[in-house]
Amino acid sequence: MALKTHHAQAAPAICSTSSAASIAAIDPIIARVGGRNQLLVRVETEDGLIGWGESGLSSRETAVAAVIHDFARFLVGQDSRKIGRVWQECYRSQYFEGGRVLTAAISAIDIALHDLLGKRLEVPVHQLLGGKQRDVVPTFASFLATSDDQAVEATRVLVDAGWDCVRIYPAGFDSETFDPRASLGDTARTLTLLRETFGLSLCLGIDLHHRYTPVEIANFCAKLPAGVLDFLEEPIRCESTEAYAALRSLTDIPFAIGEEFASKWQAAPYLEQGLTQFMRFDICNIGGFTEAMKIAGMAERYYVDLMPHNPLGPICTAASVHLSAAVPNFSWLETRQSPVENLGFHDPALFPVQVDLDGPVYPVPDRPGLGVEVDEAALRASGTEHVECPHLSRPDGSVTNW
Repeated sequence: MALKTHHAQAAPAICSTSSAASIAAIDPIIARVGGRNQLLVRVETEDGLIGWGESGLSSRETAVAAVIHDFARFLVGQDSRKIGRVWQECYRSQYFEGGRVLTAAISAIDIALHDLLGKRLEVPVHQLLGGKQRDVVPTFASFLATSDDQAVEATRVLVDAGWDCVRIYPAGFDSETFDPRASLGDTARTLTLLRETFGLSLCLGIDLHHRYTPVEIANFCAKLPAGVLDFLEEPIRCESTEAYAALRSLTDIPFAIGEEFASKWQAAPYLEQGLTQFMRFDICNIGGFTEAMKIAGMAERYYVDLMPHNPLGPICTAASVHLSAAVPNFSWLETRQSPVENLGFHDPALFPVQVDLDGPVYPVPDRPGLGVEVDEAALRASGTEHVECPHLSRPDGSVTNW
């Protein structure tokens, strides 16, 4: 029996030639936006296409920019479409792999390369990730609880505007001297009042900014009536899974952990050991889309939803929205643009087109790439000065975490 012969047909061209798509320049730009610096990365290809990324290591932008300059030495001339290969070469091209400075640099470049490829193919980034699984991305909003009355008022503003998830920062959060034990009693009282006032339908969480010890957190949880709190975010630092396992045995309140993570390897034990119920990684620190999608898949295996960290600017927000749209396991995305907390990080004078908040949700954009336009001249003219994160101490004078 004769076999049918199939004549090969030339594959249709879907983008420009390799030389046109090769990287011509990688430029880190530190700009002052609102009260904080942002490190954006501009990647240009030989045919003049430009992609934008953002690094998330706030207050250490110059260190990350130096790494980006080093990466540019071997990335210029490479095919911008080979995003996975670029990621691996950046990660493996030094003996001491990983770490937050390196992965923050990789994140910015990876996001910019996805922006470039989306623009080249004239599709939104979420299409490169498998397509959107939701049309809008729900958010949670935050505020600093300075008093019971203020906390009730701020929560009411958010609930009336449509938010169903609210996160507070504890009493004393913005003080240069931080006293954990003194703050936790007031915070427990405020959270209990919010639950009594707004009922069980509101998801209520607290960001503890990894400032506490397991004993302090256990004491705090013991002060809360059952059902008051829906999640504890970053209660202690993430270096010790053993400490988190001990804390997990002392409270049944769900944990939201991950914004300190810099790789899938750091995230893995928290998923495998059931030490987090929400995955909080930051796409601008974790390694960009390439690493974030791998961790999202790992989290899905354990029925853990993403609750991405998103405290930066429009590039980080857009990247987080595209990621959040493209995964099945998702709860809320952090926003810092709510009616009770607008920090000026999304300045429309610098970013004339961005992903805009519509009430409590971000509509998923369908513009090519990230869907953000940057006024580059205004960005470069913004002027910068070093912004240092607060250096906190305890009442006895010892240093504590910010």
